[in-house]
Amino acid sequence: MNFKRIVKKFTPHFLLSFYHYLLALVGAVMFGFPSKKLTVIGVTGTSGKSTTIDFITRILEEAGHKVASASSIRFKVGDKEWKNEMKMTMPGRFVIQKFLRQAVDEKCKYAVLEVTSEGIKQFRHKFINFDTAVFLNLTPEHIDSHGSFENYRNAKIQLFKVTKNTHIVNTDDKNAEYFLKVPAKKITTFGLEQGDVNSKNTSFHLNMLGSFNIYNGLAAVAVAMSYGVSLQICQRTLEKVTGLPGRLEVVSKDPLVVIDYAFTPEQLEASYKSVTQFSGGKSLVCVLGACGGGRDKWKRPVLGGLAQQYCREIIITDEDPYDEDPLEIMEQVAGGINNEIKPYHIVPDRKEAIKKALELTTPQDAIVITGKGAEPLMCLANGKKIPWSDKQIVKEYLGIDKNI
Repeated sequence: MNFKRIVKKFTPHFLLSFYHYLLALVGAVMFGFPSKKLTVIGVTGTSGKSTTIDFITRILEEAGHKVASASSIRFKVGDKEWKNEMKMTMPGRFVIQKFLRQAVDEKCKYAVLEVTSEGIKQFRHKFINFDTAVFLNLTPEHIDSHGSFENYRNAKIQLFKVTKNTHIVNTDDKNAEYFLKVPAKKITTFGLEQGDVNSKNTSFHLNMLGSFNIYNGLAAVAVAMSYGVSLQICQRTLEKVTGLPGRLEVVSKDPLVVIDYAFTPEQLEASYKSVTQFSGGKSLVCVLGACGGGRDKWKRPVLGGLAQQYCREIIITDEDPYDEDPLEIMEQVAGGINNEIKPYHIVPDRKEAIKKALELTTPQDAIVITGKGAEPLMCLANGKKIPWSDKQIVKEYLGIDKNI
């Protein structure tokens, strides 16, 4: 266990909370409370945050506005953009306040931020003037950290409590009622069949894998239209989007290889269904692990069970073990698979696991590699991080770049 984790373990909760709150205040003071000069949009939910942020950013830019955005994929300030290589979806106080200051200096009008429950728990949302809060969906995640699903949900709700102007809520999600109870000057709902913005009154075409992206598109349209952007601009923009790095990204067409960030049961099932549909019913050869060592251990056998249900071949491998025994994590994933019904392979080296998937693939198969997406690092014990790219490994083994 590294020094930082030891300190966290033995420091009283109220002192940690004060420390995080103080950091948030100091960061805002250092950079002059930059959010006061921006229209800040916060997007929260278990799945789809980065994609929704990308959609919102593109639409607002198409409407002629200068936009800054921060997600687990990348940072963007006007015409400048760079990868998020921090292994942190919502960065720390100094980073996020510096980012907002950059947005002000570059004369951006809007800033679109990915807001996480972990970030809220550490007060990273404090001293940011959110104008709009967006709720996408909620499924069990970070339960080990928050203690319960209710605590996880309540953390998300904090974003809405500090956002007084506009709330945008996915009314199809069974947790919507909790977010709709929080007062705001304007509340807009969205959903497939119901809601102020729905697939009937807001028709658009997406050139992307994953039917779940319709929800992300509806959320983006709801945000844009609340700021006076026309439906026509929203439609035109979304039709141009062909995909995002690491989000059901097609790395090769022959053989068909798709990488995806999916690391929750709901995401994994949606990923498998999407690739099966997109490929015309090909069998799946699947490479998977389990997210962050020490986190949400209950998910591991559930992920294995889903792989048994949807995949012809299953290769279980390493992902981000941190300080936990990688082999134990893999065996817990395998615990959800009946080996007599569906034999599986445990290949600890993720590079070798991808190689094995390629070797097992026939022309009737599609390979689905999940868990890392476009993440540029793998996190190991004692705080060690190594460069990583599922996409690059696939390309190296195939010896091609022409299929993309």
